[in-house]
Amino acid sequence: QVQLLESGGGSVQAGGSLRLSCAASGSTDSRYCMAWFRQVPEKEREGVAVINTGAGAMSYGDSVKGRFTISQDTSKNTVYLQMNGLKPEDTAMYYCAAVSTYGLACSLSFNYAYWGQGTQVTVSS
Repeated sequence: QVQLLESGGGSVQAGGSLRLSCAASGSTDSRYCMAWFRQVPEKEREGVAVINTGAGAMSYGDSVKGRFTISQDTSKNTVYLQMNGLKPEDTAMYYCAAVSTYGLACSLSFNYAYWGQGTQVTVSS
């Protein structure tokens, strides 16, 4: 079992930056795909970024490439999402998620087993 706790959300004007954090606890010895997703009411959940906690490989959703950066601090079992150049369309609830890699390359399309409670990001124009 893995528990995930997000923090760092808030309100910012367009063009601004925020950094989200996701602290993992529990069975964190294995290699995991740690990802960020976002969702707004009435719309499908969107994959934002994912990192392999063992290999460090990262990938991003098309809408955030070049603006968002996922990173990790393995000593703190924490994954970060640095969001720069924020746009009003980035407004959403952001969720951290995790799943064992099972030796595969991480993908945002995986069926993620563990989820945090979410943190709200609001970008005003």
